[in-house]
Amino acid sequence: MIIEVMYKADYCLLCYYMDEAVRDILPDYPDHVEYRRVDFLKGEGKKRFLELSVSLFGEEGVYKKMRIAPIPSLFINGELFFDAIPPRHMLKEAIEEVLADKMNTAKPS
Repeated sequence: MIIEVMYKADYCLLCYYMDEAVRDILPDYPDHVEYRRVDFLKGEGKKRFLELSVSLFGEEGVYKKMRIAPIPSLFINGELFFDAIPPRHMLKEAIEEVLADKMNTAKPS
């Protein structure tokens, strides 16, 4: 599972606290979660930020209507899960839901 946080900079307190919320629960899922902070003001982060924005709003929404992914926001496996800092229990519930779905789809029929 890949968790990505759209991150502007350290001076963006909301971004900083969302990053901290994820880092706080990572030790509970050492073999299941890969964390990526998407610094969208830098290099590859810009590209990924646009990819995720397009997945939400389509190319027309992003490039013509200037709609972008919320900042900060949290994506799990490319899907927007939170557009505000989630409480610890809600973040853990979301992770466990995705893990359970993965386990159910991995079982042979």
